[in-house]
Amino acid sequence: MRDGNVVVVGGGYAGIRLAKKLDTAAHVTLVDRKEVFFHRVASLRAGVRPEWTGAPFIPYDRLLTNGRVVVGKAVRVDTVERRVTLATGDLLPYDVLVIATGADYPEPARFVGSTPDEAAKAFAEHQHNIAAADHILVVGGGPSGVELSAEIRLARPDARVTLAHSGQELLHSTGSARAGRRARTWLEAHDVAVRLDSFMSPGNDFGTYRDAHGTVLAADLSFWATGTTPNTLWLRLAGHGDWLTGTGHVKVDRTLRIESRPDVFAVGDVNDVTELKVTPAALAQAEVAAHNILAYLRSSGRHSKKPRAYRAVRRTPLIVPFGPADGVTVLPVPLGESAVLGTRATAMAKAKTLMTPYMRRQLGYTST
Repeated sequence: MRDGNVVVVGGGYAGIRLAKKLDTAAHVTLVDRKEVFFHRVASLRAGVRPEWTGAPFIPYDRLLTNGRVVVGKAVRVDTVERRVTLATGDLLPYDVLVIATGADYPEPARFVGSTPDEAAKAFAEHQHNIAAADHILVVGGGPSGVELSAEIRLARPDARVTLAHSGQELLHSTGSARAGRRARTWLEAHDVAVRLDSFMSPGNDFGTYRDAHGTVLAADLSFWATGTTPNTLWLRLAGHGDWLTGTGHVKVDRTLRIESRPDVFAVGDVNDVTELKVTPAALAQAEVAAHNILAYLRSSGRHSKKPRAYRAVRRTPLIVPFGPADGVTVLPVPLGESAVLGTRATAMAKAKTLMTPYMRRQLGYTST
């Protein structure tokens, strides 16, 4: 017996894990504007390597056995009538609503358009531009900036590549200076110019960039790996700006639900939980939210459960590939400095396949 209608808005990492977890226990409807799941972890390589163009796109059709996937854009939430309105005018009634719309990333880690063909064309354009450029600038020295710089260098060994970072060390968010030093050593050994303490902005002339010290840098092509924006504008436009923080994240309590809204949850990059916004954290949130949704739906039955509090992932393993055969892995160690693993561990864990076989299995497909 399945309990209640659960509408999950957003088919990213947290959304699909939660929908799949509830598929046998509730009537699940997963809503996403895309026709396929977008495996963002593979997107940076897809934006550089033609043979990876199709890797980030995995169909939703095998994800749910009992529930359904609806392609559409949510534009309104009626908390009185308990229904979600799509841009098409279709109405989706809910007993529980889950907001899992994730965050928007800079290109090439972005799904452009609404179909795989449109997104693939955007990847192809990036590949063409990278192949033709003499000097490529990457702005941002976090995991994405480092990974993208390495992918570009390996694809274009003849080009000039510069990584500019506003901070004093690379990979600062990992909390490991060793990881940052290892990344810098690899990049500089592969002739990537690393500029630290360089807060970049577009210059006065086309194709020029200026740092905070007034130094002007010319480049044919630039990529900005400088952060993300939560996909919550639709909630503000729908009149639910009070659900959001100043940064646009959805405010949630310890059970991952909106305060005063016991039937509305938010999971993944979209909420204001203070932790690194990485895939393992999104999956962990989905597990806790699934338990709490069932606890809410079964609160008066004999199978009732007590809700669980989500504990933010303060120290999570972080893997930064330097192409398919190298990289750095930061592994948290209790009560001590994080361990930093190198080539072999990183290649096996992520760099070679970018977790594509794993994600295909999660959506019901074989690994190939």
